Amino acid sequence: MSIDTATAARVAKLARIKVEEDELPALAEEFNAILGFIEQLGELDVDDVEPMTSVTPMRLPRRVDEITDGNQQDKVLANAPDAREGFFAVPKVVE
Repeated sequence: MSIDTATAARVAKLARIKVEEDELPALAEEFNAILGFIEQLGELDVDDVEPMTSVTPMRLPRRVDEITDGNQQDKVLANAPDAREGFFAVPKVVE
């Protein structure tokens, strides 16, 4: 895939980045270099490589998967414009 100056201008506009007209060819070249690098990464054979969390061997900390209510009902409902009987009260939207 090749990025031309018109596409680079469109990307800059979508990203809301002001790029002067004379800088567009350089931006297009940078985009092409990035896309070329991504294509090189796609050529790598990583089938036998295990996913890792860091370059140094480590295990992620684990916690017990328990369902709790957080014991903060009063704090949460303090933010509600209208709370009744321990719940958020909302206006009726369906007739």
